[in-house]
Amino acid sequence: MLLRLLPWEYAIRNLFRRPLRTSLTFLGLTTVVILVLVVVGFIRGMERSLAVSGDPETAIVFSLGMGENLEYSSIPMRTSDLIPASVPGIQERYGQKYVSPELFLGTEVQVGERVPSMGLVRGVNRSARLVRRQLELEEGDWPNTGEIMIGSMVSTKLGVTPEEVSVGRTLEFEGRSWRISGIFSAAGAAYESEIWCRLDEMQQALKRQDLSIVAVSIMPDGDFADLDVFCKERLDLELQAMKEIDYYASLQKDYGPIRWLAWLVVVLVSGAGVFAGLNTMYGSVVGRIPELAALQTIGFSRRAIVISLIQEGVLLSATASLLAAMISLLFVNDASIRFTMGAFTLRIDNIAILVGCGVGISLGFLGAIPPAVKALRMTVVDGLKAV
Repeated sequence: MLLRLLPWEYAIRNLFRRPLRTSLTFLGLTTVVILVLVVVGFIRGMERSLAVSGDPETAIVFSLGMGENLEYSSIPMRTSDLIPASVPGIQERYGQKYVSPELFLGTEVQVGERVPSMGLVRGVNRSARLVRRQLELEEGDWPNTGEIMIGSMVSTKLGVTPEEVSVGRTLEFEGRSWRISGIFSAAGAAYESEIWCRLDEMQQALKRQDLSIVAVSIMPDGDFADLDVFCKERLDLELQAMKEIDYYASLQKDYGPIRWLAWLVVVLVSGAGVFAGLNTMYGSVVGRIPELAALQTIGFSRRAIVISLIQEGVLLSATASLLAAMISLLFVNDASIRFTMGAFTLRIDNIAILVGCGVGISLGFLGAIPPAVKALRMTVVDGLKAV
């Protein structure tokens, strides 16, 4: 015998029979799903920033034993000349090797009269444009003497408005005032939150003649092992080489506890949503016990009534999930977040929407089952007496 189900219209009509309770439940579900989307967007944004920062054809050379702390690395200036002269397989164009000597520093940066905040400064020369292929100059020019070029996320990193760090404005760090000559982007890479200046000027400001790293672009048919062997043979320089993608992969590993903490927040928020849904559905079902008993009297099975109640919960939660996804795409997606490694944007992508809507619909499904089962355990006679 086929199961006789209640019509869909019955579930939809019941949602409008108690507009206040339905509205409050809808608002609660929407809030929960938005919170889930924000947390998942945080995780996706951080992962994407680190994933796009590494170039598979680029390797970096830095001090032996520095690990991931490149700002503490110090290697001789002559390293940037020795590598292209000694290592085969480095990309070359019109006689210029793709080798970028860089000095990297975390220092206090002051914008106008604001309190100084920590910024990331990188001294480079024009060869950086060859190695950093994601770099795009969005506005202004390459920095000349006394000038700097900033990434598109620097305003977020420093906690100031974009107008305060627009082209022509000045920043102060290391006891000098620097004019902003240009703004660059890098497809979401981590160095979008950095300040770039000329390498020689940064060395003068810091009174240093060394480098932090040397970035090298390897030919597609080149071998990273040649660079690694060079570093291991030159014991006097105390160098180590690492592929850039491996370096950012190691950073992702370091941020693993933060990701797990974020997923724990998703679980806790979802759990709170389930309990809120249970409370609402209990109130809704208990108030309809005589009605549910009457449905059994006219021939509908208990299973059909449970399915109808689940339909109500899923329909309400699915609508709330869609609204939450739209709000998140409009107001949360691409929102800038300040972080220790710089800054990145929240990413409400397909994975985030899938997780958010999945959690939302699950809340409606799981929240409807226990109260429906409990109400239908009552006998038909006792249910009708509850009128």
